[in-house]
Amino acid sequence: MAKKKTADRQEDIKDMFAAMQELEKTKGIPVEVLLENVQRSIEKACKSNYNNDDVAFNVDIENGIFEAFIRKTVVEEVTDPNREIEYHDALAIDSHVDIGEKVKIPINTKNLGRISVQNARSVIRQGIRDKEREITLDEFRKKSKEIVTALVENIDPETGNATIRIGKSIATLPKSEQVGIDNLKEGDSVKVYIAEVRENDPNSQQKKKSRGPRAVISRTSNDFVKRLFELEVPEIFDGTVEIVAIAREAGSRTKIAVQSKNPNVDSVGACIGTRGIRVAKIVEELGGEKIDIVEYKEDPAQFISTALSPASVVSVVLNDEETNEWRVTVPDSQLSLAIGNKGQNARLAARLTGCKIDIRPESGFYGEPDEDEAILADDSEEIVMNDDEVMTDDQPAEGNSEE
Repeated sequence: MAKKKTADRQEDIKDMFAAMQELEKTKGIPVEVLLENVQRSIEKACKSNYNNDDVAFNVDIENGIFEAFIRKTVVEEVTDPNREIEYHDALAIDSHVDIGEKVKIPINTKNLGRISVQNARSVIRQGIRDKEREITLDEFRKKSKEIVTALVENIDPETGNATIRIGKSIATLPKSEQVGIDNLKEGDSVKVYIAEVRENDPNSQQKKKSRGPRAVISRTSNDFVKRLFELEVPEIFDGTVEIVAIAREAGSRTKIAVQSKNPNVDSVGACIGTRGIRVAKIVEELGGEKIDIVEYKEDPAQFISTALSPASVVSVVLNDEETNEWRVTVPDSQLSLAIGNKGQNARLAARLTGCKIDIRPESGFYGEPDEDEAILADDSEEIVMNDDEVMTDDQPAEGNSEE
């Protein structure tokens, strides 16, 4: 009967090691870490059951050995049976032990009690969760500020949020970040930008709702567009062409200012590519979002002029140095194009340059300016238009924009 129990115990230990090795393969948690959690759980159970957590282990994965011992001090007369053992009893366990030394007494984990076992399981589960979070955090940290390809595992039918897998880690792509994606389905691959990795703030009021590290996944970030250009344009990747500034209204339109560090390389042409193939790939990834590529200029007046592309500009004059406001004059026929649909072109140009832009038609430039014919745009979210707003759709300039 004793032999059968010993055989059953050895079989249980082998099964435990096999389960740990499977967890290592599927979740990336090392067997050594899992063993530490098991040992810690037994120590906790011993403290609860025996009021003694002085536990020693003998572990040999290769030979299927896992033994636990509680250690007690050898004394002549026992005053604390949980931590002490009489000398003659200790000799039966170890014939070489002496008074004052400690002897290791084998533990039958089945005798630890139901509550102790439940507590032990809780410690093991918590240890696994902690290690999973640590692995997730490390994986996201390595990919922070980069574009990765994720696999869609689930779509929430109510919110539209997508659960995505990045390597061995799980993240959420909110519906608000799914710009340029139509009918996202389970099993789809999608490019996402890991904008930030946040760890729990122990003082946060929201810690119960957002346990563990959280990756901020984005497709609306300006940096998502920047990384796409780095992937598609070798000259940007190797530093020959630099992206100086980006202004974006995700899902609608992006303006990007570039400059070349090599006088023989056309920065705008490099980004557009032969027959527009490079920028076309980016536009496709963004679901048709318009992209205006302009050349960066050190001179603010010239930069504002190019930023208002595809509109033509007659002149750009500093209007107020303190507020960095510039007055831009455009041909009457170009006014609606300069302003853009609902002021978008002017608004993006202001964000791109960091200037306030006061756009006026050429016919109203001389003499007292007519307030009804002006538009003032800055890099804020709002744009103020006087009198009737111009609602005409933008028309892209050849070579600078891609539908």
